[in-house]
Amino acid sequence: MRLRALLETEALGLRLLGGEDELDRTVRGVMTTDLRDPSRYLSGGELVLTGLAWRRNSADSEPFVRILASAGVAGLAAGEAELGAIPDDLVSACVRNRLPLFAVNEDVAFATITEYVVRQVSGERAGDLAAVVDRHRRLMTSGPTGGGPDVVLDLLTTDLDLRAWVLSPTGRQIAGAGEPLSPGICAALAGEHLAAVRTGRRGPHRISIQGITYSLFPIRGHGRGAAGAGVRDVRETVLSDWLLAVEADAGDWPAERLDLLQGVTQLIAVERDRRDAARTVRRRLAQEVLELVQTGAAPAEIAARLRVAAPVLLPGLGAAPHWQVVVARVDWDNGDIPGGPVAQSLLEEILVDPSVSGPEPSDRIAVAHTGDEAIALVPLPSLSGDAGEDKGPDSALHADELLAVVREPLAAGLAEDGRLTLGVSAAVHSAEGLRGALEEARHARRVAAARPGRVCAAGHHELASHVLLLPFVPDDVRRAFTARLLDPLRDYDRRHRAELIPTLEAFLDCDGSWTRCATRLHLHVNTLRYRVGRIEQLTGRDLSRLEDKLDFFLALRMS
Repeated sequence: MRLRALLETEALGLRLLGGEDELDRTVRGVMTTDLRDPSRYLSGGELVLTGLAWRRNSADSEPFVRILASAGVAGLAAGEAELGAIPDDLVSACVRNRLPLFAVNEDVAFATITEYVVRQVSGERAGDLAAVVDRHRRLMTSGPTGGGPDVVLDLLTTDLDLRAWVLSPTGRQIAGAGEPLSPGICAALAGEHLAAVRTGRRGPHRISIQGITYSLFPIRGHGRGAAGAGVRDVRETVLSDWLLAVEADAGDWPAERLDLLQGVTQLIAVERDRRDAARTVRRRLAQEVLELVQTGAAPAEIAARLRVAAPVLLPGLGAAPHWQVVVARVDWDNGDIPGGPVAQSLLEEILVDPSVSGPEPSDRIAVAHTGDEAIALVPLPSLSGDAGEDKGPDSALHADELLAVVREPLAAGLAEDGRLTLGVSAAVHSAEGLRGALEEARHARRVAAARPGRVCAAGHHELASHVLLLPFVPDDVRRAFTARLLDPLRDYDRRHRAELIPTLEAFLDCDGSWTRCATRLHLHVNTLRYRVGRIEQLTGRDLSRLEDKLDFFLALRMS
C-alpha cells in the first residue's frame, strides 16, 4: 500500500506535516517505538509510530530522523498526546532528510493505525502470492519447470513473512525456507500431526515447542489413497502423507489466508504425486527380484536382474554392490486395513537418512509388498582396500538405529490399534545369498513382533542368541518353568527377608566365581556359600552343573 492511502483514510486521523512529494512510497509494515535508536528493529518500508518519549530537547530530533531515513522507512507518524503540537525541530529534521511526517490525533490509538496497515499489507501480499501460487501450480502440473516445493516456501517467506517446512510422516525435512529445524522439533511436529489426524481433529493443528507456535497443514496426494480416490479409512494414508509446518498461529487467521495455505498444500501435493510416480520403476524392480527369489529361480537369473537394478538405484557405480533386505509389517487390531501398501510407503521413508533433506535420497531404495508385508532391497556400495580387497559394505543398516529418530512420531500415528515391526538382514554380496537374507530378515521381524511396544525392530545378529527362542515359549510353559525353579526362592525371601534371588542373579552373572560374586555383593565367601547351598536345598538343583545353571539363567530371563 502507499502512504497516500493512509492520508486519504479519514478514520486514521492523520495530518501531513511534510513530505508531500514522497507520498507514493510503499508501506511494507508498521512499527511502534520510543527508542532513541530503533535501527536494529527496522528492515525498511515501515511506517514508524512514535509517542515522542525519546525526545528530551530539540537536539534529539535530527539524530532520530537520520536513523529512520538511513534504515529506509516509508514515513514517520508522531502522536500529539504527549507534547500536544508536533515540535518544529522534528518537522524541520524530516524535511531535511526527505522523510514524510504525519501527526496522529490524540483521539486515535496507535493500535488502530497498526491494525489497519497490517490488514491492508497482508491482504495485498496474500493476493499477490495467490496469483503466484496459481501460476506455479499450472507450471508444476504441466511439467517439472515449477521448481518444486522450495520455491513455494520461499514465496511464503518473502511475501507473507512466514517460515515453513515440508515434513514427512517420520519428521524428515523434505523442503524448507530458512534454517532447517532440529530433528527433535521435526519429530515432535510430525508426532503431533499424526496424533491429531488419528483422533479426527480438524486442521490446521497447532503446537507450541520451546515458546514457538507452529500450525500444521496436511498435504494429501491426488493418487492412490487421496481424498476422493476411494479412501475408506484414515489409517490407509496417515503414515504416508506429508505435512506443511508453518511458524505461526493460524488460529486467528482470516479465511482468505487459510484458503491460500490450503492452495499451497495442494501445490506441494503435485510434487508428492510426481515423486510417487518416479518410485514405480524401483518398486517394479524390487517386485521382480522378490518373485525370482521366492519361486526358487536360479542364482544366475537373480544376478542378471540385480545387474539391471544396480544402475537404477546407484547411478555411476562401478563395482557390484552388497545388498541388504529389510522386511516390515504394519498390523491393525481389527485386521480390515491392508498393511502391505502402508508398510511399503513407510519403509521407503524409514530407510532414508533422517538428517538428509529433500525427496531425492529415496531414489536408492526399492520396496515391494506382498500381502501385509513390505520388503526392501537396499544396495550398499562396496568398500575396497588399496589392493582391491573387498572389506565389506561401508554403510550397512542396523535395526536399532533405523527407528531411533522416527519411533515417537510413528507411535503417534499407530495410536492404540496399530503396530510396526521390522527386521534387517546381514549384508550379502551375491544373488546366492539373497534368499537367505530374505529369510533372515523375516525371522528377525518375527523376533521384533514378539516384543512389547508399537514400534519394534530386530537385526540379524539377534538370531544367534537365546533371546531369539525366549519370545516363542508359550506363556503357560513360561509360568510353569519359572514357578518350579523360582517360587521356592521367592517364598523363602518373603518369609525370612533373605536375598536368595539377587544372590542367584549375581552368582550366574559372575560365571559361578565365588570370589567375584562375594566382592560384588559385599559378602564373606562363607556367607555366599551358605546362600547358594540354601538355593540348592530349596530347588533340588546343583549350581556346579552347567545344565542347572542354564535352567536358572533361563528362568530368570523369562520371569
